[in-house]
Amino acid sequence: MIMASVYYFIKAAEKGRVPTLRRIAGIDAIDEAIGRAVEMGKPVICSHGIANLRAATTGPQTLAGLSVLSYVSKKAIETGAKVIVPVRQAEVWPIAADIVETEYKLAGRGEEFDEGDIRFLSPDQFGFSSNYMGLMMREKPAANIMIGAYWAESLQLGETGNRVGAFQISGTAQTSQIPFFLVTTDYCLLGEEIYSAG
Repeated sequence: MIMASVYYFIKAAEKGRVPTLRRIAGIDAIDEAIGRAVEMGKPVICSHGIANLRAATTGPQTLAGLSVLSYVSKKAIETGAKVIVPVRQAEVWPIAADIVETEYKLAGRGEEFDEGDIRFLSPDQFGFSSNYMGLMMREKPAANIMIGAYWAESLQLGETGNRVGAFQISGTAQTSQIPFFLVTTDYCLLGEEIYSAG
């Protein structure tokens, strides 16, 4: 059955009947969020979640978030926006720092990279969320992008982003947290959509 479907769609594509892929609004909104930050002269906070890379169910979500961080960093550097990256897991900090630094170097502006923008907040779940909320209250970001694995802090972070007036894009494959992101953020990537974004 699968092979028949594959054969059918290959033949249909050869005849010019290529199926259209729907665009995911939350992914398209990333450029809008960065543009908003540039217009307002405020930073973008981009978080890849709170999980490490080792867990089978949450590691891929962290990788998707780091991939989004790469895109956000690239676009922010092109447009002149500042990106702040909150980190919970010590093992992920050097990866996040390397991603942002690499994007600066690829843009020919390696000397502008500020390691202080990659902020290790706390290894504790609620220590991280408390620091993240404090970071948003102090920095008043124009945009808050949260894509990765999140748990109970999802509602806290989304509400704080609303409180400071940030344009928010969220996404997680943690099904228990999707409802909280849906009601507190402007755009929410549902489940596997975070892997499409990554």
